[in-house]
Amino acid sequence: MSNARTLLHTRHVTCTAYQRYDGLLDVEGEMRDITPEDADMLFRVVPAEGEIHHMHITMTLDRELVIQQVTARTHAGPTPYCAQIESAYSALAGLRIGPGFMPKLKQRVGGARGCTHLTELFGPMATTAYQAHFALLRKHDHLRERLASDRLLPRPSLIDSCHTYRLDGEAIKVIWPEDRRLDDSALPAKPE
Repeated sequence: MSNARTLLHTRHVTCTAYQRYDGLLDVEGEMRDITPEDADMLFRVVPAEGEIHHMHITMTLDRELVIQQVTARTHAGPTPYCAQIESAYSALAGLRIGPGFMPKLKQRVGGARGCTHLTELFGPMATTAYQAHFALLRKHDHLRERLASDRLLPRPSLIDSCHTYRLDGEAIKVIWPEDRRLDDSALPAKPE
């Protein structure tokens, strides 16, 4: 039995977040599909090591992770028609990244209302937005100082976001000690 393998396809996805001078966040996503050999795509032939897809999105968010603007660009696609859908992504303005984000996004730009590849790029971009948001909080919030004080702490937004941060897990006992929990039942619900 041999372990020999033949490369068939490579997808590169890169997401980068920036804090802007005006306090907003820009999250940029780029996706490239590379073929290792010539590929006949019916509408064009992509040479070996060429791009079947090359797409780029810039999403601008406020501090509450509400989308302010989206710019989508298809630099390379399998057909000459792929770039025609770019402007549809402006319909995402006003959508908040949080629980239920991807189903809401797909209601606006899913299926024939968008491009499969541009739409799926928003998954890792949303995760990048969360990481950037937490980076800003770490920069300005000084969590260790808050934990060292005697004041009550609000419910962290990352509770139940994964196994590690489950409400009954050890990490949450450190981040949100039971004897320091603010009763947030009287607070208004967070927007979706």
